[in-house]
Amino acid sequence: MIEKRRVLITGIGGALARMVGARLAKQGHQIIGVDYRSVQGAIDFVPEKLYRANYNKTKIEDIFRRHRPHLALHLGRVGNLKERMGKRFDLNVIGSQKVMDLCAKYGVERLVVLSTFHIYGAHPHNHIPISEGEPLRAGSAFPQIADAIQLDSQAVAWLYQHPEVQTVVLRPCHVVGPAIQNAISRFLRQRMIPVIMGFDPMMQFVHQDDLADAIMRAAGDGPSGIFNVTGRGSIPFREAVRIAGARAIPVPSVVAAMSLATARIFAPVLPPYLINFLKYPCVISAAALRRAYEWEPRVGQAEAIRSSVAAAHPC
Repeated sequence: MIEKRRVLITGIGGALARMVGARLAKQGHQIIGVDYRSVQGAIDFVPEKLYRANYNKTKIEDIFRRHRPHLALHLGRVGNLKERMGKRFDLNVIGSQKVMDLCAKYGVERLVVLSTFHIYGAHPHNHIPISEGEPLRAGSAFPQIADAIQLDSQAVAWLYQHPEVQTVVLRPCHVVGPAIQNAISRFLRQRMIPVIMGFDPMMQFVHQDDLADAIMRAAGDGPSGIFNVTGRGSIPFREAVRIAGARAIPVPSVVAAMSLATARIFAPVLPPYLINFLKYPCVISAAALRRAYEWEPRVGQAEAIRSSVAAAHPC
């Protein structure tokens, strides 16, 4: 049980942050929610206060000064490529640095930063499984992921520079679930899904409930550090497509990017850096998180995929 605290959560407009906020509020914590977007729809709990504020602007410091949170959950990484690259950089890199520095300035006791396993990159020479100490290969080929790599790198550096703030950096694999609206979830919800000829990489998915559990564990007592987060097991991509109930559409590797980009009639356009995940494995190990926090995922790969797809195609 986490001691009752004031908790600042960035990204509160997103489904995952709302889930975590609801769990913390149920335990009696005061939730201060922040998002650079307007918060749409009903929230399943009553927050102490909701703010719309860019993470790199003066208003975010006013929020820290007013509320003096004990715990900060920085769940507000911007993965939406519809946002201009410059805006994503300002929010993800400059904004995240500001949030972390404000944690030190205003005496936050504990900080959780949500990163992503996409920064490892899908590469034919990846080790299986990938541990937290492996190099980050994604940035060399895809500038679209550069802001995520820089966010993660500065969070890791900050962790060691500020031992007075207990800091946990989480790197989850593909996040899916009925409430999740990210690129891979929308991709799997299509009736027809491109598969690249000659490739069938192993993939990993983590259900929204398991990731929320991991964040809750990281928000409580436990060691600082960097931790991968996965669901139970792994699965070949073509099997994931079958479980999703979609029709696999083979496309040739040499024109995969063009094929996906012109496939608007049957599939959303994936971010370019995700195309390699349809070719090469990026299988990570969550052994460190299991040891440090006695955390175990409960949802298997097939169940996670089905729950996500069912949200778009109810019977």
